[in-house]
Amino acid sequence: MSRTSLVDEASAEELALRVLDEGTSVGKAGKYRYQISNSHTGNETVIVFLDTSEEILSYVRVLFLSGGIGISCWILMLFMVMFLSKKAIFPIVENMERQKQFVTNAGHEIKTPLAVILANTEAMELYNGENKWSKNIREQTVRLNGLMKNLLLLAKMDESAAEIIKTEISFSELVSENVRVFAEPLNLRSITLQTEIQPNVIIKANKEQISQLISILLDNASKYTNNRGTVIVRLQKSDKRIKLLIKNSCEKLLDTPPDKLFDRFYRDDKARTQKTGGYGIGLSVARSIVLANKGSITAEYENPNFVSFTVTL
Repeated sequence: MSRTSLVDEASAEELALRVLDEGTSVGKAGKYRYQISNSHTGNETVIVFLDTSEEILSYVRVLFLSGGIGISCWILMLFMVMFLSKKAIFPIVENMERQKQFVTNAGHEIKTPLAVILANTEAMELYNGENKWSKNIREQTVRLNGLMKNLLLLAKMDESAAEIIKTEISFSELVSENVRVFAEPLNLRSITLQTEIQPNVIIKANKEQISQLISILLDNASKYTNNRGTVIVRLQKSDKRIKLLIKNSCEKLLDTPPDKLFDRFYRDDKARTQKTGGYGIGLSVARSIVLANKGSITAEYENPNFVSFTVTL
């Protein structure tokens, strides 16, 4: 035995006997790599052991160092992405805020001239009588005024989404009140109104917004229900969820996907929308109200020729 300063001879001999018993010429025993070969004379067997503990330690050091560098680089890149993202997104957010502010300011500025035009038109009709030109001016002024009110409502919803004041309200009473308002106009068109309103349904939401939501959905049903058609209003509470269903019949189902009905200014039939006095914005307002009150709203087409809107709160 030679060069066994790291171990005593007994340990070296024990290790040599163990590797000889394994029957392999090259291998690993613990922290040692070994190789068995014959001497130059061929009469002796030479076993060479190499201590690899430092090699393993080096591997571990490289592994931890690489991991540390990798994590540090990842964290650095994350901070760089966050910093650059803020700089990149800031102009977009600023432009969106300016657009919202512009709609609000423009809406308030336009309301005054519209009121003046309408007042002058009515005064002119008092002196000269109504004619087709004054009638068109009045109708379009009223229409534009309604559009501005809806735009201002949307802008208000966007600006104060996080400032909604919620209280406990009777959903059943709000639905019943709004149904009574629309009952007579529906009756004049021989439209059948079916209601299933579960009593004492209480929700925590913004009363003004929920009332506006119900009014929008009923108004939409009133406008687009065919004469002698059917409007169904159903309110029910199941488990912890409350569902309001407003469904109306129509002459024919639309070809577009139901979800597209909630897009702002979407119109499948422009002539029909003009005739009914719609702005293409009411359902978008309804969706904003529902989302602001932590709910969901969906639209569905049902055979034969029914469109249904379901609000879940």
